[in-house]
Amino acid sequence: MNNGHEISLPARIEGILYLKGRPTPSKEMAELLQEDLNNVENALWELKAGYAQRDTALEINESNGFYSLQLRQGLGELVQDLLPADLSIATLRTLATVALKKRILQSELVELRGSGAYDHIKDLIEKNFIERRRQKDGRSFWITLSEKFHQTFSVIPDDNEAKDKNAA
Repeated sequence: MNNGHEISLPARIEGILYLKGRPTPSKEMAELLQEDLNNVENALWELKAGYAQRDTALEINESNGFYSLQLRQGLGELVQDLLPADLSIATLRTLATVALKKRILQSELVELRGSGAYDHIKDLIEKNFIERRRQKDGRSFWITLSEKFHQTFSVIPDDNEAKDKNAA
């Protein structure tokens, strides 16, 4: 385990690929993780091999030095049929990022998900899956999950989430 991290390098790379939701070069991942490029590329190979050996809906794709975590071919239609409220996969990933964080600054969300997150946020607010409140002492907005999110996905908010929402 490098740099005292408890989570393995392949698992951290997998997290980046999931949250980015778009093809990402290994160099960018190395910078984000503050890891040597060779270590990141070896971990990517390990991650890709692990997915190839398992019977899973996901795979690691590599094209021209850009890596992505994506559904195996043939599963796209199934997932589109299952997505609530006509959410795109990219928008659903942005929503998943908010759900993981419970409360996140819009600026941080855009940094994690890319500039397309602005459109995702607008869509998620229109569909009432998230709420946005201006920071008390800043220029960004706090993004939190809405009651509709909790009802749609059968997720019970924890006590800390309710306190965080009130603090925003």
